[in-house]
Amino acid sequence: MARPRISAISFLNTAPLMWDFEHTPVGQRFEISYTIPSLCAAALRDGVADIGLIPAVTYLPLRACAVIPDVALAARVPVRSILLVSKVPVEQIRSVASDTSSRTSVALCRLLLKRWLRAPGTPEPQFRGMEPQLPNMLKSCDAALLIGDSALRVNPADYFVLDLSAEWHRFTGRPFVFAFWAVRKEIASPELPEIFQRSKEDGLRPENLDRIASAWAPRVGITEQQVKSYLTENICFDLSVENLSGLQLFFDLAEEECILPKPFPLRFIEVAPVRTAQSAD
Repeated sequence: MARPRISAISFLNTAPLMWDFEHTPVGQRFEISYTIPSLCAAALRDGVADIGLIPAVTYLPLRACAVIPDVALAARVPVRSILLVSKVPVEQIRSVASDTSSRTSVALCRLLLKRWLRAPGTPEPQFRGMEPQLPNMLKSCDAALLIGDSALRVNPADYFVLDLSAEWHRFTGRPFVFAFWAVRKEIASPELPEIFQRSKEDGLRPENLDRIASAWAPRVGITEQQVKSYLTENICFDLSVENLSGLQLFFDLAEEECILPKPFPLRFIEVAPVRTAQSAD
Protein backbone atom coordinates (compact mmCIF):
# COMPACT_ATOMS: atom_id res chain seq x y z
CA MET A 1 0.00 0.00 0.00
CA ALA A 2 1.34 3.45 -0.92
CA ARG A 3 2.41 5.70 1.93
CA PRO A 4 0.20 8.77 2.57
CA ARG A 5 1.75 11.89 1.02
CA ILE A 6 2.28 14.91 3.30
CA SER A 7 2.79 18.41 1.89
CA ALA A 8 4.36 20.54 4.63
CA ILE A 9 5.58 24.13 4.90
CA SER A 10 9.29 24.92 4.82
CA PHE A 11 9.21 27.65 7.49
CA LEU A 12 10.64 27.77 11.01
CA ASN A 13 7.18 27.83 12.59
CA THR A 14 6.41 24.32 11.33
CA ALA A 15 9.55 22.72 12.79
CA PRO A 16 7.85 21.61 16.05
CA LEU A 17 4.90 20.16 14.12
CA MET A 18 7.21 18.05 11.96
CA TRP A 19 9.44 16.82 14.79
CA ASP A 20 8.39 13.16 14.90
CA PHE A 21 8.22 12.94 11.12
CA GLU A 22 11.86 14.06 10.86
CA HIS A 23 13.37 12.45 13.98
CA THR A 24 11.47 9.22 14.69
CA PRO A 25 10.37 6.14 12.72
CA VAL A 26 6.96 7.77 12.25
CA GLY A 27 8.37 9.61 9.25
CA GLN A 28 8.94 6.33 7.43
CA ARG A 29 5.19 5.77 7.29
CA PHE A 30 4.67 8.86 5.12
CA GLU A 31 6.03 10.41 1.95
CA ILE A 32 6.95 13.99 2.90
CA SER A 33 7.64 17.03 0.71
CA TYR A 34 8.14 20.68 1.64
CA THR A 35 6.89 23.77 -0.14
CA ILE A 36 5.28 27.17 0.52
CA PRO A 37 1.83 27.46 2.18
CA SER A 38 -0.19 28.28 -0.94
CA LEU A 39 1.25 25.28 -2.80
CA CYS A 40 0.39 22.93 0.09
CA ALA A 41 -3.26 23.70 -0.56
CA ALA A 42 -2.82 23.28 -4.31
CA ALA A 43 -1.17 19.88 -3.80
CA LEU A 44 -4.11 18.74 -1.70
CA ARG A 45 -6.64 20.11 -4.17
CA ASP A 46 -4.93 18.49 -7.15
CA GLY A 47 -4.50 15.09 -5.51
CA VAL A 48 -0.69 15.39 -5.40
CA ALA A 49 -0.82 15.20 -1.60
CA ASP A 50 -3.11 13.40 0.84
CA ILE A 51 -2.38 15.61 3.86
CA GLY A 52 -1.45 19.28 3.76
CA LEU A 53 -0.62 22.06 6.21
CA ILE A 54 -2.84 24.59 4.46
CA PRO A 55 -3.53 28.33 4.88
CA ALA A 56 -6.88 28.74 6.61
CA VAL A 57 -8.63 30.47 3.71
CA THR A 58 -7.76 27.67 1.28
CA TYR A 59 -9.94 25.26 3.25
CA LEU A 60 -13.09 26.92 1.97
CA PRO A 61 -12.95 25.30 -1.51
CA LEU A 62 -11.70 21.94 -0.12
CA ARG A 63 -15.03 20.52 0.99
CA ALA A 64 -13.78 16.96 0.45
CA CYS A 65 -11.14 17.36 3.19
CA ALA A 66 -11.32 16.97 6.95
CA VAL A 67 -9.29 18.83 9.57
CA ILE A 68 -6.97 17.28 12.15
CA PRO A 69 -8.11 18.61 15.55
CA ASP A 70 -5.94 20.40 18.12
CA VAL A 71 -3.04 21.33 15.80
CA ALA A 72 -2.61 24.69 14.07
CA LEU A 73 -0.39 27.67 13.40
CA ALA A 74 -2.08 30.48 15.31
CA ALA A 75 -1.32 33.54 17.44
CA ARG A 76 -2.93 35.26 20.43
CA VAL A 77 -0.35 38.08 20.54
CA PRO A 78 1.99 39.72 18.02
CA VAL A 79 3.19 36.89 15.79
CA ARG A 80 6.36 38.59 14.42
CA SER A 81 6.20 36.64 11.16
CA ILE A 82 3.18 38.25 9.43
CA LEU A 83 4.13 41.87 8.76
CA LEU A 84 2.93 44.75 6.64
CA VAL A 85 6.12 46.75 6.00
CA SER A 86 5.58 50.20 4.49
CA LYS A 87 7.55 53.20 3.26
CA VAL A 88 4.59 55.47 4.03
CA PRO A 89 1.93 55.73 6.76
CA VAL A 90 -0.87 53.20 6.37
CA GLU A 91 -3.35 55.84 5.20
CA GLN A 92 -1.11 56.58 2.20
CA ILE A 93 -0.57 53.01 0.98
CA ARG A 94 -1.75 52.63 -2.60
CA SER A 95 0.03 49.41 -3.56
CA VAL A 96 1.17 46.31 -1.64
CA ALA A 97 3.69 43.73 -2.85
CA SER A 98 2.44 40.51 -1.28
CA ASP A 99 4.55 37.44 -0.63
CA THR A 100 3.34 34.78 -3.07
CA SER A 101 3.55 32.17 -0.29
CA SER A 102 0.34 33.09 1.50
CA ARG A 103 -3.33 33.69 0.87
CA THR A 104 -4.64 33.92 4.43
CA SER A 105 -2.30 36.82 5.24
CA VAL A 106 -3.41 38.71 2.13
CA ALA A 107 -7.06 38.28 3.11
CA LEU A 108 -6.31 39.39 6.68
CA CYS A 109 -4.36 42.42 5.45
CA ARG A 110 -7.18 43.44 3.12
CA LEU A 111 -9.73 43.06 5.92
CA LEU A 112 -7.72 45.14 8.39
CA LEU A 113 -7.13 47.92 5.86
CA LYS A 114 -10.72 47.97 4.67
CA ARG A 115 -12.52 47.70 8.00
CA TRP A 116 -10.33 49.39 10.60
CA LEU A 117 -7.02 50.89 9.54
CA ARG A 118 -8.18 53.44 6.95
CA ALA A 119 -11.02 55.89 6.60
CA PRO A 120 -14.29 54.46 5.21
CA GLY A 121 -14.47 54.74 1.45
CA THR A 122 -10.70 54.87 0.98
CA PRO A 123 -9.81 52.95 -2.19
CA GLU A 124 -8.35 49.52 -1.49
CA PRO A 125 -4.64 49.20 -2.31
CA GLN A 126 -3.59 47.13 -5.29
CA PHE A 127 -1.96 43.83 -4.27
CA ARG A 128 0.79 42.41 -6.47
CA GLY A 129 2.27 38.98 -5.87
CA MET A 130 6.07 39.06 -5.64
CA GLU A 131 8.95 36.99 -4.35
CA PRO A 132 9.72 37.85 -0.69
CA GLN A 133 12.70 40.15 -1.26
CA LEU A 134 11.93 43.30 0.73
CA PRO A 135 14.12 45.82 -1.17
CA ASN A 136 12.66 44.76 -4.53
CA MET A 137 9.13 44.74 -3.13
CA LEU A 138 9.46 48.28 -1.82
CA LYS A 139 10.95 49.50 -5.10
CA SER A 140 7.73 48.48 -6.86
CA CYS A 141 5.12 49.25 -4.21
CA ASP A 142 4.39 51.46 -1.22
CA ALA A 143 4.32 48.50 1.15
CA ALA A 144 5.22 44.81 1.36
CA LEU A 145 3.38 41.94 3.02
CA LEU A 146 5.92 39.43 4.34
CA ILE A 147 5.28 36.11 6.02
CA GLY A 148 7.38 33.43 7.68
CA ASP A 149 11.15 33.56 7.93
CA SER A 150 11.49 36.63 5.70
CA ALA A 151 9.39 38.65 8.15
CA LEU A 152 11.46 37.56 11.13
CA ARG A 153 14.51 39.30 9.65
CA VAL A 154 12.82 42.72 9.34
CA ASN A 155 14.07 45.53 11.60
CA PRO A 156 10.89 47.42 12.62
CA ALA A 157 12.91 50.59 13.28
CA ASP A 158 13.60 50.98 9.55
CA TYR A 159 9.99 51.19 8.29
CA PHE A 160 6.34 51.66 9.21
CA VAL A 161 5.56 48.11 10.38
CA LEU A 162 2.26 46.50 11.38
CA ASP A 163 2.12 43.04 12.92
CA LEU A 164 -1.14 41.72 11.45
CA SER A 165 -1.86 39.35 14.32
CA ALA A 166 -1.43 42.18 16.84
CA GLU A 167 -3.75 44.42 14.80
CA TRP A 168 -6.38 41.68 14.53
CA HIS A 169 -6.28 41.15 18.29
CA ARG A 170 -6.41 44.90 18.94
CA PHE A 171 -9.67 45.27 17.03
CA THR A 172 -11.39 41.95 17.84
CA GLY A 173 -9.83 40.61 21.04
CA ARG A 174 -9.62 37.20 19.35
CA PRO A 175 -6.73 34.92 18.37
CA PHE A 176 -5.96 34.37 14.70
CA VAL A 177 -5.48 31.00 12.99
CA PHE A 178 -3.17 31.02 9.99
CA ALA A 179 -2.98 27.34 9.02
CA PHE A 180 -3.95 23.80 10.01
CA TRP A 181 -3.66 20.22 8.79
CA ALA A 182 -6.27 19.06 6.26
CA VAL A 183 -6.68 15.48 5.04
CA ARG A 184 -8.36 13.97 2.00
CA LYS A 185 -11.43 12.07 3.17
CA GLU A 186 -10.20 8.80 1.59
CA ILE A 187 -7.44 8.48 4.21
CA ALA A 188 -8.98 10.42 7.11
CA SER A 189 -8.68 7.58 9.64
CA PRO A 190 -9.35 8.10 13.37
CA GLU A 191 -5.73 7.17 14.13
CA LEU A 192 -4.22 10.13 12.25
CA PRO A 193 -4.93 12.90 14.81
CA GLU A 194 -2.87 11.24 17.54
CA ILE A 195 0.16 10.99 15.22
CA PHE A 196 0.11 14.70 14.39
CA GLN A 197 -0.79 15.83 17.91
CA ARG A 198 2.05 13.80 19.42
CA SER A 199 4.54 15.19 16.90
CA LYS A 200 3.53 18.71 17.98
CA GLU A 201 3.93 17.85 21.66
CA ASP A 202 7.33 16.24 21.12
CA GLY A 203 8.54 19.17 19.04
CA LEU A 204 7.68 21.59 21.84
CA ARG A 205 9.65 19.72 24.51
CA PRO A 206 12.39 22.03 25.86
CA GLU A 207 15.24 19.76 24.80
CA ASN A 208 13.87 19.53 21.26
CA LEU A 209 13.25 23.27 21.06
CA ASP A 210 16.96 23.70 21.87
CA ARG A 211 17.82 21.48 18.90
CA ILE A 212 15.41 23.36 16.63
CA ALA A 213 16.90 26.69 17.69
CA SER A 214 20.44 25.49 17.04
CA ALA A 215 19.54 24.26 13.54
CA TRP A 216 17.26 27.09 12.46
CA ALA A 217 18.89 30.23 13.89
CA PRO A 218 21.66 30.42 11.25
CA ARG A 219 19.21 29.40 8.53
CA VAL A 220 16.78 32.23 9.34
CA GLY A 221 19.40 34.78 10.39
CA ILE A 222 18.26 35.37 13.97
CA THR A 223 19.60 34.24 17.36
CA GLU A 224 18.79 30.95 19.03
CA GLN A 225 17.00 32.82 21.81
CA GLN A 226 14.88 34.64 19.23
CA VAL A 227 13.94 31.31 17.68
CA LYS A 228 12.85 29.89 21.04
CA SER A 229 10.91 32.99 22.08
CA TYR A 230 9.15 33.02 18.69
CA LEU A 231 8.09 29.38 19.00
CA THR A 232 7.04 29.59 22.65
CA GLU A 233 5.69 33.15 23.03
CA ASN A 234 4.44 34.24 19.60
CA ILE A 235 3.19 31.10 17.85
CA CYS A 236 0.30 29.08 19.29
CA PHE A 237 0.14 25.52 17.96
CA ASP A 238 -3.37 24.65 19.21
CA LEU A 239 -6.72 24.63 17.47
CA SER A 240 -8.62 25.37 20.67
CA VAL A 241 -12.21 26.57 21.05
CA GLU A 242 -10.90 30.11 21.55
CA ASN A 243 -8.75 29.92 18.42
CA LEU A 244 -11.63 28.50 16.41
CA SER A 245 -13.83 31.41 17.51
CA GLY A 246 -11.25 33.80 16.09
CA LEU A 247 -11.12 31.85 12.83
CA GLN A 248 -14.89 31.88 12.49
CA LEU A 249 -15.04 35.62 13.13
CA PHE A 250 -12.39 36.17 10.46
CA PHE A 251 -14.35 34.08 7.94
CA ASP A 252 -17.58 35.95 8.76
CA LEU A 253 -16.06 39.44 8.52
CA ALA A 254 -14.14 38.61 5.35
CA GLU A 255 -17.37 37.43 3.74
CA GLU A 256 -19.14 40.60 4.91
CA GLU A 257 -16.43 42.70 3.25
CA CYS A 258 -16.59 40.60 0.04
CA ILE A 259 -13.03 39.34 0.52
CA LEU A 260 -13.83 35.63 0.95
CA PRO A 261 -16.75 33.39 -0.09
CA LYS A 262 -19.39 32.29 2.39
CA PRO A 263 -17.78 30.13 5.08
CA PHE A 264 -18.95 26.70 6.12
CA PRO A 265 -18.17 24.74 9.30
CA LEU A 266 -14.85 22.93 9.52
CA ARG A 267 -15.24 19.16 9.44
CA PHE A 268 -12.90 17.38 11.83
CA ILE A 269 -11.58 13.84 11.73
CA GLU A 270 -13.24 11.74 14.39
CA VAL A 271 -10.58 10.88 16.94
CA ALA A 272 -9.98 7.24 17.79
CA PRO A 273 -11.24 6.34 21.29
CA VAL A 274 -8.62 5.94 23.99
CA ARG A 275 -8.10 2.27 24.80
CA THR A 276 -7.93 1.33 28.45
CA ALA A 277 -7.26 -1.96 30.21
CA GLN A 278 -10.98 -2.30 30.91
CA SER A 279 -12.02 -1.58 27.28
CA ALA A 280 -9.44 -4.07 25.98
CA ASP A 281 -11.03 -6.93 27.97
